[in-house]
Amino acid sequence: MSRPAAAEPPPPLSYAQITGKSPEELARLLEGDPTEAARLLGAAARYGIVEAQAAYAQLLLHGRGVKRDPEGAYRWFEVAAGAGSLDATNMLGRCHELGWGVPADAAQAAEHYRDAARRGLDWGQYNYANLLARGSGVAQDRDEALAWYRRAAGQGHVKSMNLVGRFVEEGWGGVAADPGAAEGWYRRAAEGGDFRGQFNHGSVLARRGEAAEAAGWFRKAAATGTLGFLRSMATHLERQPDAGLRAIAVEILARCRESGEATDLFAYGKAVLEQDPAAAREWLGRAAALGHAEARDLLGESGLGGRWARWRARLRSRLEMNE
Repeated sequence: MSRPAAAEPPPPLSYAQITGKSPEELARLLEGDPTEAARLLGAAARYGIVEAQAAYAQLLLHGRGVKRDPEGAYRWFEVAAGAGSLDATNMLGRCHELGWGVPADAAQAAEHYRDAARRGLDWGQYNYANLLARGSGVAQDRDEALAWYRRAAGQGHVKSMNLVGRFVEEGWGGVAADPGAAEGWYRRAAEGGDFRGQFNHGSVLARRGEAAEAAGWFRKAAATGTLGFLRSMATHLERQPDAGLRAIAVEILARCRESGEATDLFAYGKAVLEQDPAAAREWLGRAAALGHAEARDLLGESGLGGRWARWRARLRSRLEMNE
């Protein structure tokens, strides 16, 4: 039986097709099918539209609607930055900091961030301040870091607001420690949607005994926090005197276990050991089957080792089938 003919590729987009669209039409196209968005942005980038060059580079970086190509993304960020895009200049910094498409080089990252920061980009100010605060690629200078965080915060950058709060709370950057002023910064960051700000604002409320309101902010933080942040947040909440806040820690650990990593399976199993021994046995068994020594020991100490042995046998069987 003959194979069906391959679909013909769509015809190339002309300059008139690209430039003739209104900003609203372009926005609608970009919110739709990722493949069509990549086709549109790729064409617009090649026709020299700077905003499209930076956006197309983002698609290449993440493989959205197009094959992932960090090296190609870096080249398009260079083109857009050379044409004056501050966002692209900042992204060159990100590429150098994290090794996306180029070798990791914190000093090169600092140069690009500093350029974007001095030209007024809030994200450049924030990223440059981060390097200054850590002493990564530049000499550590918390005073200057705080100054850049303040400039970004003044433009409404919520992550910078949270860090201004941290500096003010700790007395870093040449300022006197002022927990009261820090609370105001955390609240602004939280209301602006920063998950770390939401966590810090919730922590302030919890210390005041306002557990119910704190719980709402902790759940908001958990909704958008990264995996590493969620792990730390759960550890913090597990130590809270309020039972409701400790229950949120278990909710967060349940989300973390979706990573499939042994440490997350173990943490959840250990957290529910007393309230739900059957669930604990299952998740500790999975962790032990992946080689987690503490999970294996805990199963033995709690008399739950039989289930772990079965998980280990299943895993061994699967490995043998795949050999």
